[in-house]
Amino acid sequence: MQTLKLVAVSAGLSAPSSTRLLADRLLQAARYRLAEQEYAVDVEVVELRDLAVDIAKNFVTGFPSAALQEAIDKVTGADGVIAVTPVFTASYSGLFKSFFDLVDPAALTGTPVLIGATGGTARHSLVLDHALRPLFAYLRAFVVPTAVYAASEDWGTGGDEYTEGLPARITRAGEEFADVVAGRPARRPEDDEIVPFEKQLADLRLD
Repeated sequence: MQTLKLVAVSAGLSAPSSTRLLADRLLQAARYRLAEQEYAVDVEVVELRDLAVDIAKNFVTGFPSAALQEAIDKVTGADGVIAVTPVFTASYSGLFKSFFDLVDPAALTGTPVLIGATGGTARHSLVLDHALRPLFAYLRAFVVPTAVYAASEDWGTGGDEYTEGLPARITRAGEEFADVVAGRPARRPEDDEIVPFEKQLADLRLD
């Protein structure tokens, strides 16, 4: 049985936090979907709150601590990443952005990413498209089409005949993400090799 590794990154600052809760729910939905497809699933959560000092020190010294490097390795080595941030000043949090600033721009190339955000009002839901999608597009990740924003009033509501409730949106996003992860070819070390243009031309001439 193939084992897939899912890693959720939560940038919530409180404990507990709605950001961590959303990350956990999305992770659970994806895990259930993959289990239905008979995949073994290894899940981990990276709490950026616990790494805040390490992240700040990395910007000053240029060297990550062992804990920070371990977190980066977990994210870049995952088969799929769930990234959830609280909304601060109509965008992702500084802690969230600072962590992903430390990730090599090519390390997430092609990796399926499910984005989510939490905030006090539904008016900030556009943060998913105007901030998070461009960030992960720059990192060359594959951002799944469905994203989830959870406002304070969304928790504990089931929606109505016109609007999907939060549980339904979480399930839909998690299942979509899981299907993308399951359909993605396993990464091999040689896939990451950058072939010089001259060598590509030479190989074409040989063919």
